[in-house]
Amino acid sequence: MTTTAVTNTATALPAQYTLDHLDHLESEAIHIFREVAGEFERPVILFSGGKDSVVMVHLALKAFAPAALPFALLHVDTGHNFPEVLEYRDATVARLGVRLVVAQVQDYIDDGRLRERADGTRNPLQTVPLLDAIEAGKFDAVFGGGRRDEEKARAKERVFSLRDSFGAWDPRRQRPELWDLYNGRHAPGEHVRVFPLSNWTELDVWRYIEREGIALPDLYYAHERDVFQRDGMWLSAGEWGGPRQHETVEARRVRYRTVGDMSCTGAVDSQAVDVAGVIRELAGSRLTERGATRADDRLSEAAMEDRKKQGYF
Repeated sequence: MTTTAVTNTATALPAQYTLDHLDHLESEAIHIFREVAGEFERPVILFSGGKDSVVMVHLALKAFAPAALPFALLHVDTGHNFPEVLEYRDATVARLGVRLVVAQVQDYIDDGRLRERADGTRNPLQTVPLLDAIEAGKFDAVFGGGRRDEEKARAKERVFSLRDSFGAWDPRRQRPELWDLYNGRHAPGEHVRVFPLSNWTELDVWRYIEREGIALPDLYYAHERDVFQRDGMWLSAGEWGGPRQHETVEARRVRYRTVGDMSCTGAVDSQAVDVAGVIRELAGSRLTERGATRADDRLSEAAMEDRKKQGYF
């Protein structure tokens, strides 16, 4: 008796019909932007000029191309932001022709609504101006660049995260998001924070920046800078109150993994002068960007979660 061999004639799909890891992340984020555009009346994108917000705007432009970006941009300026990042922010807004809403922490300090902190850090002071800007603009959905790999509290967040009428976050009110179904329902006065990059890692962000050829502020790459050491971090000298009398300023070759308030955002020693160099460094890193470079997250075990409950991102 003879047997006939069965030949498997199935062939692999052509490359243009398959998605790699970055394609999947991009597709998910674009779906989220379009979902928000369909569910909400006045969405806004938080945009500081930092890498995550830059990637968000890039994805939003892709989501609605060839139409113009249908959302305004919102930035809470602490008054201690890196000048290079503010220049990049303004140049991007001018290039895209979009509306930028800026809430100034300094205005709140000047009129007594907020008080300067003893440590000079203004990052925790952003909450009140942010909530006021959301209320004044009647924004019902606010896109943020938070990722779950950054920090324990952010790892708890859903993609659509409900905020109550006071702008507060209650971890116990998290909504299920099975099969990528997002619930945007909210009562009058409430709003939803939306995190399109939730499932991305810092390395994913940089690989996407490399693939898409996205330009960033130069301080993300290694450069000579005057810095001083405080609590194991290299901080930039500036008008915010650093350095103190016993702290010595020195020139070092550093870069920033994240950018924010200069008083609490540390630099890291680096030789990475381009995107490929950054990716090589990150591939060998075991510290998250916030754990390595954000002093405000070291205030307590639950520092970020406490701020998020009050309305911070």
